[in-house]
Order: sequence, then C-alpha cells, then structure tokens
Amino acid sequence: MRLILALMIGLIALPASAQSPSATLAPTGTLRAAFLGSNPVHGRVDAKTGLASGPVPDLVRELAKKIGVGSSVIPAPDAAGVIAALNNGTADIGFLAYDETRAREVDFGAPFVVMLNSYLVKAGSPIRNRFDVDRAGVTVAAVKGQTQELFVSRSLRNAKVQVLPTMPAQAEVERLLASGEVDAFAINRQRSLEAESASGKTLRALADSFLEVDQCFVVSKGARGKLEIIKRFMADIRASGFMRSSIDRAGLTGVRPAARR
Repeated sequence: MRLILALMIGLIALPASAQSPSATLAPTGTLRAAFLGSNPVHGRVDAKTGLASGPVPDLVRELAKKIGVGSSVIPAPDAAGVIAALNNGTADIGFLAYDETRAREVDFGAPFVVMLNSYLVKAGSPIRNRFDVDRAGVTVAAVKGQTQELFVSRSLRNAKVQVLPTMPAQAEVERLLASGEVDAFAINRQRSLEAESASGKTLRALADSFLEVDQCFVVSKGARGKLEIIKRFMADIRASGFMRSSIDRAGLTGVRPAARR
C-alpha cells in the first residue's frame, strides 16, 4: 500500500517537461495557435475559404505534425487579442513581435522571422530616409499597440506621433498622407510596399528600415515547458531551410528567417 501511494505521489510530482510534447503543447489533442490575422508577415486568411497561409500557418502545421496532433490557426485582430487567447486558454501558443511591455503578460520563445519596418510617405515628400523623420514639424502616424507605434512613441524626440485606433483602409492612408494631416506612416515593410503599389505610386515606401524586430512564439506566462519543446523544434526548422521556403512561397519582402537565439 505504501509503495502504491509513493508511486502515485511520484507521478503527481512529475514536472511538465516529463509529459509528452503533445500533452504539453496541445492538451486538447489539437494545437491551437493565435496569430495576427491582419499582418501578412504572419499569414493571410482567404476571405472565401477561410484558409490561412503564410509563415505562421506553415509553422503550426509542421509543429503539429511533429508532435502527432491536429492543428488550428486562430486569427486575432491585434496583439491584445493574441495575448487574451493565451491567457483565457483558447490558444495553446501564439506569435508576436518581441516587445518588453508584452513580455510582462506572456513569455516569449524562439524567433521565427525578423521583420523590417519602413515609413510610408507621399511620393513628393522631402523625407528620404528614417533620419529625416524625427524632426520638428513632422507628424508620424502609427496604429495603437502595434510594434511600430510602441517604437515611435518611445523613440521619437522631435516629431509628433499620431496614434490611430485601428489600421485604416488604403484610401484613408492615402488621404492622410496626401492631405498633409500626417507626414509619415510607420508600418512594417511588407505593408508599406503593398500600400505603395496599391496607390499607383502616389505613395512611397522609404528604402531603409527604422526597426528590425524578431517575430516570436509566445505562450502564457509561466508555461516554460512549452518553450523548451518549441526551441528544439525551431533548431530543426532553421537547419532545414523551412522558413526561407515559407517566406518565398508567401512572396514576402522585408522579412528574413531569424538566426539562432
């Protein structure tokens, strides 16, 4: 009887790391992943089929296959949505750009890509590079809570930052810049180039990047066992060239595979 009791206590005391990867990462039997559905660097959701494609969906499906479970990718409207999904248990893993303020709410793990960020200006703007932006009389637009807004709000000393509640439609971006209401728009390089192309060249994406940031796996605070499994998985991914192929398939610019960390 004592032996049985001791064994039971021992099993209860087993650390999370002793569980199988599938039990640790996907306790429901499906690996549920939250990502930024509006950020093409993470992925895109087909409006007709609802299917997601891009680096994050590719990674989630590969990781799920590796641990022998099904997968589900959950688009979130913003970083707060990803964090909420992790903290309320509707997602097992998530993906976000690293930021110290977010690291107070979730734990960051292995990076999968590095995202470049460029200012978007009107075609005839005298602003030629990132150094021209932080000057008196310049107004920079950025979307609340996005990586770019967190950066410019902390870093710009002379320019004025206009924080927008959500990402505006293309026509509104063009209006803001053409009217002079704002002089530059801080967004990731993929989006800035897409906006430039869609504008018929009335807008111009600056050629340089004002910020390079790791896009990482994230988990709920304290779920360190998950991060160890992800770390090993990403070591194999980096060695295989998987991320480079995923980026190329998605046709992304201003994105490169993350180096080992």
